[in-house]
Amino acid sequence: MEVSVVVPVRNEAENVEPLLQEIRAALDGRLAYEVIYVDDGSTDTTAARLITAAAQFPRLRVIRHVEPCGQSAALWSGVRAARAPWIATLDGDGQNDPADIPKLLAVLRDSTAPQTLRLVTGHRRRRRDSALKRLSSRIANGVRARLLDDRTPDTGCGLKLIQRETYLALPFFDHMHRFLPALVQREGGATVSVEVKHRPRTRGRSNYGMHDRLWAGIVDLVGVLWLKRRMKHPRIVDGAMSHADAR
Repeated sequence: MEVSVVVPVRNEAENVEPLLQEIRAALDGRLAYEVIYVDDGSTDTTAARLITAAAQFPRLRVIRHVEPCGQSAALWSGVRAARAPWIATLDGDGQNDPADIPKLLAVLRDSTAPQTLRLVTGHRRRRRDSALKRLSSRIANGVRARLLDDRTPDTGCGLKLIQRETYLALPFFDHMHRFLPALVQREGGATVSVEVKHRPRTRGRSNYGMHDRLWAGIVDLVGVLWLKRRMKHPRIVDGAMSHADAR
């Protein structure tokens, strides 16, 4: 198993089959992988469609939350259940293109990549969203980059590739998925951004509003800034073992 594709969804029944078909087209025959859908308490037919899809697609595993817990909690459930050392995440609304997953995986195999690379994140340079959504994201990215200095132009992109071990070592909190680059860098890991495609939503409706993206994000930003400033990376002196340790 080389990569686990984790897809959090809530009320995305119309997008289940189309996105699964695209994941298979992008990865079948390229590598050993699994797909984990985490249904975050959907109230439509998402759960039923996932059960049907799993019966036809052995690589698919389905986890279901009894009640909605949020995207970060859904990702956390999926990563904990994953069996591969690397996790590719995708939004379940179809706006991320699974065909970009191999592009992110290629960064891992690049000899020039940092040895401490732990996260490859997508950069949606050409957003296919409403003007208001693009403006709010631009403001949020600007404030975040200035305060956290995470050197990442687009932390909100759902398409990411992260080392499973690193992810599970991060402090967990609601909305943590929006701050993964800063959190990974806090742990001493390197991050790389790769330009990826972004598509308009053609089915279903968004589960997020302006309040979720702006006001809640401000509170979380303050918390991540506090975490980053409190982190210390001790440097160990070589050859400092005692004689008793040496024996």
